[in-house]
Amino acid sequence: MDKKNIIYDYQRGCTTERKPQGELVCKFSNGSCKLGVFNWMEDIKQGNSDLFEIRFKNTRKGIYRNTSNQIIKRGDIVVVEANNGHDVGIVTLDGPVIDKQLVRRKINKDEYEFKKIYRKAKTLDIERWQEAIAREHATMIRSRQIAAAMGLNMKIGDVEFQGDGTKAIFYYIADERVDFRQLIKVFAEEFRIRIEMKQIGARQEAGLIGGIGVCGQPLCCSRYMSDFKSITTFAAKCQDLSLNPQRLAGQCGKLKCCINYEAAVYVDAHKSLPQVHSPLEFEDGKAYLVKTDTLKGIMWFSYDPDSMANMRPLEAEEVRNVIHLNRKGIRPASLLQDNINKDKQPEFMSAAGEESISRFDEKEKKKNRKRNTPKNTQDGEGNNEKKPRKNNKNKNFKRKDKPTEQTTDR
Repeated sequence: MDKKNIIYDYQRGCTTERKPQGELVCKFSNGSCKLGVFNWMEDIKQGNSDLFEIRFKNTRKGIYRNTSNQIIKRGDIVVVEANNGHDVGIVTLDGPVIDKQLVRRKINKDEYEFKKIYRKAKTLDIERWQEAIAREHATMIRSRQIAAAMGLNMKIGDVEFQGDGTKAIFYYIADERVDFRQLIKVFAEEFRIRIEMKQIGARQEAGLIGGIGVCGQPLCCSRYMSDFKSITTFAAKCQDLSLNPQRLAGQCGKLKCCINYEAAVYVDAHKSLPQVHSPLEFEDGKAYLVKTDTLKGIMWFSYDPDSMANMRPLEAEEVRNVIHLNRKGIRPASLLQDNINKDKQPEFMSAAGEESISRFDEKEKKKNRKRNTPKNTQDGEGNNEKKPRKNNKNKNFKRKDKPTEQTTDR
């Protein structure tokens, strides 16, 4: 198999290859699916369910009922029912896990009217499907130009063609209400298809387009998130995060969804900490709260409210005791006394596990020069005698005299 001829469609989660005979082959690629679901009940056989999850472009997918009497399995490309005409999608889930998806989507299996799966896609269906996909990018660029020429305050983020090529969904973003009735007429005359306009938010646009976050992983909204909850700055404040808009904002321009992940843990941890509304009073001065380690339950105080140089840690219970004493008019001796401060030091550790930050500095090497000192020896009478130094010079060596300068009279 020549991998050069394979085209990876990450928006729909499939690969396309044109065979030398001219046949077009499409296969499902699980690793490139947005909002992919792991079928953890794959080996469980529980009855013959006729419900399947069908995936389309980006994060759009739905649950359909198989009425074709064909054996359909995960990875098959099928033709399904649409509002007008038919659509083409890929089967991504089957079996008992579908019931769990229905519960998550709050769908009653007995009362909900599912759309139908007509048949497995034939070669002609796949050819027409790929021709419609090839028109999407050019249509999106042209639609943006038309919307800008008409002066509409909107942004068209993506275009999705139906499997039969007779209809297209235009996903757009707008801060205000937009009257696009005239725009639909222009689109219909320009592209000769049925038009459907669908408004989405900034977070949904990021999920449709995808990307890599600052953590180095794919965006959560394109990987597994389908329900977007409101995010406020309170979630950042309770975690003592810097209220810097550039750091708190994601690629969509809104607050990052991951800020809410640990917010509930910090809210519960704050309940176990005492409320410090005024500085703690000691005999040698007032101690101000500088920072708080919420999860460890340690609060750092300093005599200077504008400096973090001489901070002293106190546990939550110790702070409560000091506040209780201050209310009675009692001032402890000092913030530095042993019964309050138990020699807690800031835990600053490097990634290598060493505390010294100057360990890579070049140190001056000490030169250890051994001097040739004569060793003292004792003779037979106990007197110390010095051994004469050995002359290692060659006895036959003759020193050459320096040449003398000769002067001549002119």
